[in-house]
Amino acid sequence: MTRAQITMKALTYKRYGPPDVVRIEEVPRPTLKPDEVLIRVHASSVNTSDWRIRSAAFPGITALPARLIFGLFAPRNTRRGREFAGVVEAVGTDVKNVCPGQRVFGITSKGGASAEYLAVPETSAIAEMPEHLSFEEAAALPFGGLAALVFLQQFAGLKANQRILIVGASGGVGIYAVQIAKALGAHVTGLSGPDSQTLVGSLGADVTLNYKTTQPSDINDRFDIVLDTVGVVLPRQARNLLRSGGLFLPLNVGLRELVAALLNPFYDRKIRLAVNPNTAKDLHQLTGLVRDGRVRPLIDTVYRLSEASAAHKHVETRHRKGAIVLAIQDQGIAADQTRTNFGP
Repeated sequence: MTRAQITMKALTYKRYGPPDVVRIEEVPRPTLKPDEVLIRVHASSVNTSDWRIRSAAFPGITALPARLIFGLFAPRNTRRGREFAGVVEAVGTDVKNVCPGQRVFGITSKGGASAEYLAVPETSAIAEMPEHLSFEEAAALPFGGLAALVFLQQFAGLKANQRILIVGASGGVGIYAVQIAKALGAHVTGLSGPDSQTLVGSLGADVTLNYKTTQPSDINDRFDIVLDTVGVVLPRQARNLLRSGGLFLPLNVGLRELVAALLNPFYDRKIRLAVNPNTAKDLHQLTGLVRDGRVRPLIDTVYRLSEASAAHKHVETRHRKGAIVLAIQDQGIAADQTRTNFGP
């Protein structure tokens, strides 16, 4: 790094491992390409993908391919963070639809969003923030909101009056899946922990189930769609939970899910394996749902950037109620500040 380079603080990691491998470092500020937008990041997040990539905790048969993608022995990309919300600082010469001073949010596939500045192509999943949202609330939306929207609307084709079971209904994807399923007119059953029953009901679930007392195999109802956001439903259990012609959508895919999907031709109740792309089109649709009041962000805890290792540890417990957000610009946010937009 030369003296002439402008630096910034960014969340980095040099090896796979536990939450304490993440560090705050001074790195060069991004230089702007003609098609890019430079964003002064106010808030980012830590989600399930951040935890899995940081620790190389890739499930089942995905372990080797994921290591080849992200780095076999050490991370190829040492920067962390995908979701962001902030203010446009500058735009490249080819940028047409984004202006300096705009409040924007989105998600980047290349990482590096947990930093003071981020440069992304104008064509990436970026949108103007709904006016009523804070930066922290906007940063809580893209990962879980886009996954829920695409899986339910595009992959499942969820329709009004269909019945859906959402497993992990209080998690980072589940909180949005409940809201979006209701926005689509479905009858929603949410399975979550004992402390989340009221919360999941307030999100719109018609039925709430406590996984401590009700396991998937104990559920007598039958559904058109089963969405498992946490990876606890076995394919054979899912097929037993489905009506004729029903569909099981697991977000976590291992060998058992792959084998079960290969057997689809022999079953009326199908399993679909998919990964949602993060597109500007889908983000704009999600933004519309937020502006209409049909989807609202839910934050479990806001941490400072300097407390990123604690945020990673929190996500790894898998017992959060909503998003874990990092406040990038220090605005006096307390380490244990909790913001819940739906009261218990």
